[in-house]
Amino acid sequence: MSFFRWKGRNLKGEEIKGEIEAANKEEAESKLKEQGIIPSKIVKIYEINIPFLSQRISLKDIVVFTRQFSTMIEAGLPLTQGLDILSQQSENRKFKQVINGIKSRVESGNSLATSIKEYKNIFSDLYINMIKAGETSGNLDIMLKRLATLLEKNLSLKRKVRGALIYPVVVLLVATIVTSVLLIKVVPTFADMYTSVGKSLPILTQVVVNLSNFLRRNIGYVFGAIVLLVILIKIIRKTERGRYIIDDFLLKLPVVGELIKKSSIARFSRTLSTMLSSGVPILDGLENIAKTSNNAVIEKALYYIREQIGQGNTMGYSLKETKIFPPMVSQMVAIGEETGRLDFMLEKIADFYDEEVEQMVSNLTTLIEPFVIVFLGIIIGGIIIAMYLPIFKIGELI
Repeated sequence: MSFFRWKGRNLKGEEIKGEIEAANKEEAESKLKEQGIIPSKIVKIYEINIPFLSQRISLKDIVVFTRQFSTMIEAGLPLTQGLDILSQQSENRKFKQVINGIKSRVESGNSLATSIKEYKNIFSDLYINMIKAGETSGNLDIMLKRLATLLEKNLSLKRKVRGALIYPVVVLLVATIVTSVLLIKVVPTFADMYTSVGKSLPILTQVVVNLSNFLRRNIGYVFGAIVLLVILIKIIRKTERGRYIIDDFLLKLPVVGELIKKSSIARFSRTLSTMLSSGVPILDGLENIAKTSNNAVIEKALYYIREQIGQGNTMGYSLKETKIFPPMVSQMVAIGEETGRLDFMLEKIADFYDEEVEQMVSNLTTLIEPFVIVFLGIIIGGIIIAMYLPIFKIGELI
């Protein structure tokens, strides 16, 4: 499918313009005529698709779209008019085209859920099913509002976890670059000076000089090995078994693993709570959440829970059997099942773990800062001391 920019007149004779998705120019013209538009000009939009330069449709774009759309539907605006306004407001060109595509399908007589389903690479099954449930029940505005709240919570949680994990990675990267510059550019100058003296160097200085010599001679191989390692990890992660091994390893890491697990529990609980309160069957809800899970271990656990519930077991028992979810979660879910308020109990679990994640992120940031100072001090300070150590013994060297 391609996108076309058009100009034309509607049935009232007013001049209008816009964009439409179609297989070719003839189909675009046919679609416009079906909408009561007589096109005067249709031009195909050509795009340069360079992965790192082309715009991406982020979760934030979808969150803003959903929240604004829910407000418009609640205010009584027709679907097509709301979509048209959102398309004009969108600053993301790619997302603008997607919204126009959805609008065109709705105008052709398709339901909103069916129209959105054409863009499954952008909107998750969870999103589509909730829209479908809203249309079926006649509460699309309420469903969109719940969906917007859910996505906002998930986006906030994702940002917190990403912020906590990115910080140490960035610091490690900066430390690596600074250390490499010192070893490649600075250390050789001192090494040449000490070599001309013709005396043996202190052990620490000799180790640093040897490391500098190795890095200078093999910098290409070292860089190549790092690139190959990154590529290898990506290839392994694309396989089902490899993804499971990597995700299982991440969950077992001391602090990071606990942070990932708690954020996954919060996301799972809130999403399932929203789906259950919206009338989505529990088995469908678990399947949709499993598909959108970012961790293979959690995904496998959710499919296991779904299978157990399908066989007649309670959700509380199934959660306990996975050995992944803490006892508190399975106990609260069991109480929710007994009282018939499972959606309410899941929301409380999500609130609790949201606070836990926030506290962990705050503590992690506080703990990392002194660790980073000590780490940089040992690495960079160690190199500087090693280089100046012979100067402290200059008399002996001379």
